[in-house]
Amino acid sequence: MVRKLAKYSIIGLCGLLASFAVSAANDPAIKGDLRVNIQKSMNHFIDSQAVDGSMLVYDAVKGKLLKLKLDKLHDGIVKKGDFYVSCADFIDHKGRKVDIDFMVRSVGQELVTTQALVHSIDGKKRKYHLEKI
Repeated sequence: MVRKLAKYSIIGLCGLLASFAVSAANDPAIKGDLRVNIQKSMNHFIDSQAVDGSMLVYDAVKGKLLKLKLDKLHDGIVKKGDFYVSCADFIDHKGRKVDIDFMVRSVGQELVTTQALVHSIDGKKRKYHLEKI
């Protein structure tokens, strides 16, 4: 049952992923209140997902949950399709550095973080793409 759910989650995620490659970068045009509010949205998402100080993120490549502790948010933010993308460093229970990218989008007057994706583990990057919805 859990494997089927994971499989369907991966299929659903793959449907979302497609045309713009995401990489660590920074768009200097994203500034001021917009930049601050994107970071606030990410912090709120992390806080709302944390249980006992750790955030669980599904690793679609390895097919398992990662239990992560926040190390630091990155300053870089880019716009990809309908999403602002920024990342944060986490540490897993094995002491590995896990870079998580956060997808943030405008919903009315709010910025809402909707998804966390594994971007790299111990510096080994994973490519993914975002398509415009």
